[in-house]
Amino acid sequence: MQHGVGNGGAGPWQPGPRPSAPPQPPIPPAHGWPGSPPPQSPPQPHHQPHQQPSYPSQPVPAVPEATGHIPLPPAVPGTGGAVLAVLLIGPAGAGKTTVARHWAGSRPVPTAHVSLDDVREWVCSGFADPQAGWNEHSEAQYRLARRTCGFAARNYLANGISCILDDAVFPDRPVVGLGGWKRHVGPNLLPVVLLPGLEIVLERNAERSGNRRLSDEEVARIHGRMAGWYGSGLPIIDNSHLDVEGTARALDEALARALSAPGGRPGH
Repeated sequence: MQHGVGNGGAGPWQPGPRPSAPPQPPIPPAHGWPGSPPPQSPPQPHHQPHQQPSYPSQPVPAVPEATGHIPLPPAVPGTGGAVLAVLLIGPAGAGKTTVARHWAGSRPVPTAHVSLDDVREWVCSGFADPQAGWNEHSEAQYRLARRTCGFAARNYLANGISCILDDAVFPDRPVVGLGGWKRHVGPNLLPVVLLPGLEIVLERNAERSGNRRLSDEEVARIHGRMAGWYGSGLPIIDNSHLDVEGTARALDEALARALSAPGGRPGH
């Protein structure tokens, strides 16, 4: 006798209806098929674009070719870029050294200043003081200083550097004075005379100190001998009422006129 299992004994077991499967979400169509939505890229964080700071554009200067030489600035009116050898002549107190230094420093091209008095004072022990008068020792040291200045000037000129020298050159001693300078520096030396009035040089001499200050009698004697430059044909500047800058400008104009004269330009 068989007994039913699971039906409470109510008769033979009959299979009942199976429970339905849970609903599934619709499967989206594959990309590329008709009706498929375009692929969505995942959201990206929003970033501000990094902006480079803007600077005003400037032309890049051309790098000069390394040749070992210093380029000279372009020529300007006046003496301009001419390579010159200048001798500024004048009595004690005329302002030669101050004017020569200012002129050399204001030119647009390399220019050296060589002062004869400075070179003379390189001799420390045994210096022949000009206050003691002119003798064989002072003349020997003067000639030595002049040769040294001439050697320095030629070296500067050979390297394209102008040079201005200053000295109290007397017109009645051409061999020791102007002729000697041209012999040591060269024939293209350009001499210019600075000759203010006697009262001006006496005032300026009184402001000096040390062995640069001379007696009033000596200053007057030197100034009187300098008057011999009148009629020599050399440019003469009376700077009695000119300051240093005005005198340097007058010097440059005098040199420009000398260069424009026939045969006046160095090398011609």
